Amino acid sequence: MSWIREGELNLLERISANILMAGPMPKHVAFIMDGNRRFAHKKNMERQDGHMQGFNKLAETLLWCKHLSIPEVTVYAFSIENFKRSKEEVDGLMELARQKFEKLLEEQENLEKHGVCIRVLGDLNMLPLDLQQVIAKAVIMTKNHNKCFLNVCFAYTSRYEITNAVREMALGVEQGLIKASDVSEALLSECLYSNNSPNPDLLIRTSGEVRLSDFLLWQVWKKNNQYDMGLWRFRNMPEVR
Repeated sequence: MSWIREGELNLLERISANILMAGPMPKHVAFIMDGNRRFAHKKNMERQDGHMQGFNKLAETLLWCKHLSIPEVTVYAFSIENFKRSKEEVDGLMELARQKFEKLLEEQENLEKHGVCIRVLGDLNMLPLDLQQVIAKAVIMTKNHNKCFLNVCFAYTSRYEITNAVREMALGVEQGLIKASDVSEALLSECLYSNNSPNPDLLIRTSGEVRLSDFLLWQVWKKNNQYDMGLWRFRNMPEVR
């Protein structure tokens, strides 16, 4: 299935979209995609099939975001903690990611049409080399697009991201590029993987759980101290990570 689906909303969906757009709309929505394995178990499916259903749900969600004119979406696709799962499941998730990023490369015309910029946030060195290469091709292919942005957090946790940012600042001080007095919240934000993005206005977890699961902790805290950031729960929606 395509990442950026074409098509129109049905009548009920259009009515729902119009109601939503009558009020203030978020500029950046983040998703913790949760529930794939439970969904698969409930439906007597293989775990890999559950993860595939999660991707299909993501594509459907991106279609909604496109119709609602939400310019930026961030999804939690694969946590560093997920490497602790069975080798079979991890290998399956790597293969699914490989297939979907290869599919993305085939959609260059569609991505250019909609101006979609793909960013992948995380430590890609943890991934198989062939997957790193196909991700790099997708990122480079869309880097000049600027109408909407899809951030895929892969091999990511927020604690790792923050630790990496602190390490970069420490290295800057050690090399004399900055002074110790230059270290600040603003500088740390600039050193995060998400430095090119505004903090999310809305965070959605696609299950009954109410946990951040080490996702965008700094960005959510910063936003919550500026405005009232929403945290929503959606039940019975399969995950991606």
